[in-house]
Order: sequence, then structure tokens, then C-alpha cells
Amino acid sequence: MGDYGRPLEFGYFLVPNTGDPLLETARLADRLGLDLIGIQDHPYQRGYVDTWTLLSMVAAVTERVRVFPDVASLPLRQPAVLAKAAASLDVLSGGRAELGLGAGAFWEAIGAFGGPRRTPGEAMGALEEAVEIIRQVWSGGRGLRFDGEHYTLSGANAGPVPAHDIGIWLGVKGPRGLALAGRAADGWVPSSSWATPEVLAESHARIDEAAAAAGRDPAAIRRIYNVNGAITDGESRGFLHGPPDQWVEELTDLAVGHGMDAFVLWPEGDQHKQLERFATEVVPAVRDQVRHEREG
Repeated sequence: MGDYGRPLEFGYFLVPNTGDPLLETARLADRLGLDLIGIQDHPYQRGYVDTWTLLSMVAAVTERVRVFPDVASLPLRQPAVLAKAAASLDVLSGGRAELGLGAGAFWEAIGAFGGPRRTPGEAMGALEEAVEIIRQVWSGGRGLRFDGEHYTLSGANAGPVPAHDIGIWLGVKGPRGLALAGRAADGWVPSSSWATPEVLAESHARIDEAAAAAGRDPAAIRRIYNVNGAITDGESRGFLHGPPDQWVEELTDLAVGHGMDAFVLWPEGDQHKQLERFATEVVPAVRDQVRHEREG
């Protein structure tokens, strides 16, 4: 583990609060040149708009930024239909959709919305089946079949085929989830709130071991980090809570020392001000510093 050498990407974590200027914020992220907009998926939150509806609207009002659920709640998103939704959004947006996918959380709330209440083992088994089903559906094949414990395909006819190779990025932790990411996914998308820098090395090692055992190059797996914090003008208040130069130092270290290659800002405070400062004061400097350290 260390620097996997992948090109850096930067994004914004758009919380789907009903009363917020969501499309205005998305357009700002696009104008500022960010690469990604991620949107959390909690359908049972009464104060949130639906994630897939918002993703579609964001893609419609932007020009270049890529969009993804960060991460989709699999227990409330049937995988074959989820695959069709992602492929459709990719086609309609000109290849600007990715797929973050999670096994599920907040099981009481999921159950209240009619979803299954799974044990941790069942949730991981369903996630593994879903990845296989999604890839089958994206093939555009006819007569697709899959007979799993949680999901089936019984002669399904798939389409449309995505406009580009959509990445499946898993929001997982624990040995089984990380091994699945290494064996079958295109990326890992943790959050700094629960995957602190201190645990990244062990997590990468589990992903890399599983990737190598499956004959895959570990460096082919993206490592997307949702980073929660605040850019300030004062003294540091801890990890990712301080002035721009602190952010530049810490994100550079996360890239070249801790293996992360994409950073999705989940800011505290004034969202537009934080977004602008991130894009103008932090992102260019991190790109320059990482390039300098890689070349040096």
C-alpha cells in the first residue's frame, strides 16, 4: 500500500435536502471543474428528495461532471432495475454516470419502507449477487439467467448498454466486504467519518489481496474517499478542519501515502463557500503537490 499512481479526481457530496438549492449547487460544482458529484441514498428520510430523481436532474443541468449514488441502498433498489436506471442515465448524460453501491444500513427504516431486514451475512451475500446481476444487465444480453439466494434473473432481456464502462464502487467495510471489492468491484468508496486514515492500510491490504487472488491488478481499483470537514482561516481544529494549506498537506498525504485517488468533499458550514474554496484553493494545489512528489 502507498501510492497506486492513479490520476486524481475531486468531487462534492450533495446532501439531498428538500429545501436546499440542490441544482444550483450542482451547477456550481460543474462550473468549478470538479469531476464528481455523489449523492447519498436514504429513501426513508422524509426530508430528502429521491436520489435517482436528483441524479437525473443534476445530469440534465450540468455539462461535464460525473454523477453517482454515494452509495445506493441495495435493499430498496432491485439490482436489475438499478442496473437499467444507471445504464439509462449514462446513455442520456453522454457517459457521465457511475454506480456507488452499498449493502444497506438502518434496517428498521428499510423495513418500514417494505425492504428486507438482513443480517450482516445476508447483506454481503445479496451485495455479491447484485454485482453479478448488474454486470449481466449491462451486457445487453438476451435471456439472462441468475439463480441466487436473494435475487434471480429468469430469461431477462437487458438494455440499454451503458455509454461507457460504468464503475461499480462499493461502500463497504469489514473483511468480507473489502474482499468483495477487490475481487469483483471497480472501486472502494469509504467515508472519513468511519474509515479514518489509521485503518486505510489494513483495508487496502484486504482489497489488494483479494484482487491479486482473482488475477486482478490492485491498482485498477479506484479508492474514492468521502472527506468530511471544514476549510477555515484559523488554526487547525484537527484532521480536515483547518486552513487550505492544511487540507493540501493532508489530502496529498492521503494520495501518496495512503492510497486514495479521489476526494469527495462533504463540508460543514456554508456549502457554497466551502465548495468554492475547495475547488479554487485546495484542488489545484493538491494536484500540483502530488504531481511534484510523484515526479520527485
